[in-house]
Amino acid sequence: MSQEAVDRWIDGWARGWAAHDVGLIASLYADDAVHLSAFFREPQPPADYAAWAFSDEERAEVWFAEPVKEGNRAAVAWWAISRGIDGRDTTLAGVSTITFGAGGLVVDQRDYWNAAEDTALAPPDDWGPVAAHERVDVPPARD
Repeated sequence: MSQEAVDRWIDGWARGWAAHDVGLIASLYADDAVHLSAFFREPQPPADYAAWAFSDEERAEVWFAEPVKEGNRAAVAWWAISRGIDGRDTTLAGVSTITFGAGGLVVDQRDYWNAAEDTALAPPDDWGPVAAHERVDVPPARD
């Protein structure tokens, strides 16, 4: 795995999550990639998971830490403040373990995370170091 491959994953997920860009996220994965978004859930194609996850999210501010790498695998910590379409905030913090295949595409991803509902907390000062931070401001609705 090259540094370029893991940097592409971090940047793609940071921009893709903040902008709800399912196509960008899908482009990071091999066609037969296994993505397990949480244990006790069934694996899903990454694009299906992203579309489902974004369906009830108004916007998100996301942070991704510098990866820990070994061979063709990486572990990347991430943090997000998610504003639901119901107006409630949720803070999410987790780690994705990623295996890269040929061409730098992800072939296997398993996520470990937790959530604090009704909370909007940025990462603590000692979290990171930060590799990517993205937020897409949504313009106010017009009457």
